[in-house]
Amino acid sequence: MQKTFVMIKPDAVQRNLIGEIIGRLEKKGLKLVAAKMMILSREMAEKHYAEHKGKSFFDDLVEFITSGPVMAMVWEGIEAVKVVRKLMGNTDPQEAAPGTFRGDYALFTGNNIVHGSDSPESASREISLFFLENELISYRKDLDTWVNG
Repeated sequence: MQKTFVMIKPDAVQRNLIGEIIGRLEKKGLKLVAAKMMILSREMAEKHYAEHKGKSFFDDLVEFITSGPVMAMVWEGIEAVKVVRKLMGNTDPQEAAPGTFRGDYALFTGNNIVHGSDSPESASREISLFFLENELISYRKDLDTWVNG
């Protein structure tokens, strides 16, 4: 099973979309293995978005992600990174398909409600940035038995 990092951003928290997003991830069959609500420090936000440092939108990105609470989570499942990316939709909500988080709820690129790791390597880095190893819960669900035999 693959793990991925998902963060519900301040705009989605403000619009009461936490339950909707978590519900869709659960209904897809992914397993929540860690979650915490938090307000990111500037230092943590800069580490999280380190690959964008030096780009014109970096400061706006950091300012937005530190503007209010976020819900940081780790989800597990088959091809979890790819599955979550598909559920999120295009980064630009105007291009995101209906039925995706961003297609249904996001207003514009700067406030696109959710972040998800873009690769297994990014997922590993982001998970370790937000969670200690002992904060990840390992448990078995019936679905795991059906998939793995």
